[in-house]
Amino acid sequence: MASLLDPSARGRVILVGAGPGDPGLLTVRAVEALRQADVLVHDGLVDPRVLDMAPQAHRISVAKQRSKHTLSQDEINALIIAHVKTGAIVVRLKGGDPFIFGRGGEEVEAVRAAGLPVEVIPGISAALGAAAEAMLPLTHRDWSSAVSFVAGQCKGLKDQDWSGLAGKGRTLVIYMGVATCPDIADKLMEDGVAPDMPVAVLERGTLEGSRALRTLLADLGPMVTRENVQSPAIIVVGEVTLLADAEDKLAAWARAAESLA
Repeated sequence: MASLLDPSARGRVILVGAGPGDPGLLTVRAVEALRQADVLVHDGLVDPRVLDMAPQAHRISVAKQRSKHTLSQDEINALIIAHVKTGAIVVRLKGGDPFIFGRGGEEVEAVRAAGLPVEVIPGISAALGAAAEAMLPLTHRDWSSAVSFVAGQCKGLKDQDWSGLAGKGRTLVIYMGVATCPDIADKLMEDGVAPDMPVAVLERGTLEGSRALRTLLADLGPMVTRENVQSPAIIVVGEVTLLADAEDKLAAWARAAESLA
């Protein structure tokens, strides 16, 4: 089967991973797709410099924020399909990787159900990009032999079964967890993770103003509040965070408290 990037092929969808933010982390294939797009349906967190790689395309933002969506997922699916049926090359540009908490699977299902061709171009996920910038290895022969990815912003957080995902010798990466981090910390500790397990918060990974902050699990919620951490941010739970180039915010807070005593 010929690649959907064949410029003679009209009326198709290309799901493209925009990576964690820095345009330099786009794949070559992603850039090729952007240059061919007639319509660019993009997430809100995609860097404007990435959007500028498709100056010829009609841009449609389908930005999502917590409890506030420009369009529902069904409406996004319908929008994509409607443009493809006109013969347009539609690039659906998603932050990170389309298949890691990007709802790419749902969009592929919808396009296929409509009988239309679709291709997926993977991107560097937010967790991988932010961890690399912070020199934080998600696995390490001496520290962690397993890594898991979960969504921290979802319905029924307390009912999610995360048992065994965090602890000694394991790394847990939490997407979309800034708003719910106090509940996340409580949940993990209730499941047996030690309160003094190191955690890191990687804010705005690969973008200007990025920060890597480290504390202990019991201090996760208070630290996020003290430091005014904002989304997008990734939370990493595990001993590998001790290897990261991250500010030890718990130690800094303790020193400040001692100086005021």
